[in-house]
Amino acid sequence: MTIELPADVSGRLPDDVTGRLQSARLSEGTATLVLDVSGLEGLARDKLEVAARDALRGAPGVREVRVAMTADRVTRKLVAVASGKGGVGKSTVATNLAVALSRAGSRVGLVDADIYGPSQPRLLGNEGQKPEARDKQLVPVPSEWGIPLLSMGHLVDPGQAIAWRGPMAGSALAQLVDAEWGDAELLVVDMPPGTGDVQLTMMQRFKPAGAVIVSTPQDLALMDAARAVSLFDQGGIPIVGLVENMAGYVCPHCGNVSDPFGSGGAEAAAREMGMPFLGRIPLDTTIRQESDAGRPVAAGEGPQAQAFARIAGRIAGWLEGSGEAKT
Repeated sequence: MTIELPADVSGRLPDDVTGRLQSARLSEGTATLVLDVSGLEGLARDKLEVAARDALRGAPGVREVRVAMTADRVTRKLVAVASGKGGVGKSTVATNLAVALSRAGSRVGLVDADIYGPSQPRLLGNEGQKPEARDKQLVPVPSEWGIPLLSMGHLVDPGQAIAWRGPMAGSALAQLVDAEWGDAELLVVDMPPGTGDVQLTMMQRFKPAGAVIVSTPQDLALMDAARAVSLFDQGGIPIVGLVENMAGYVCPHCGNVSDPFGSGGAEAAAREMGMPFLGRIPLDTTIRQESDAGRPVAAGEGPQAQAFARIAGRIAGWLEGSGEAKT
């Protein structure tokens, strides 16, 4: 740290400014401060700059205050959560995996790339909020669960149909991903179902570190999941593994277990396709109720949260660089 300010000037700076001060000098009436703002989001940076300017305003010999900010570049990875078809609970899985990864210590943001059918604002409980724009970038909407989110659901009126052709959807996706994500080191991307334009834009432009495929145990869903795997393979995107959702239903009254969508199909399919099986999420009324209320079950402590935590741990292990999902 280099400080070339008179003591009666530097002594005016508050602790939150001096704690990030890289250099300070006074020359011909201009005080120039360089602050390290690594890890701070846009609003916190703005507050720090205002605090520095206010502290030196009117200081002896200071006519002008200039503040420069530097930050370490955040190395950010993207993980796509995808499915070959709709109705398999992919968005609910994406939400809860983001929360579980955050609880495990990762700095996580969530991108709702389902341009035509956004549901993440409901799942994270921040419907009706609008993102700000700063320096031509969107600023993600915060959530109670510590997961910043960007979704088309924040940008259009509830219930409004989004009838866009592929290039417009690709442009919208770019705005969501190329946003001011602050210190988020991992973006979980809730992909739309199928194998269309948004998937191609994501693979070609943003190159996720890996893809998590979600399926129910039934044969039809697994056939579509195999198509999603093939698409990511063609795009050179590694497959982190397969998640079996809606796997078994425990009756809350009698305790009997039934398998309305079959049992073990996703694990067998993962084995046949030579990819890791990440785990099962039960068909559970609590997950449905809490999701509708904007309360991800992964934020709790019950068996549903534990199921997501185990899968998140395997994804985190894969991202650490081993190339394998830890069991």
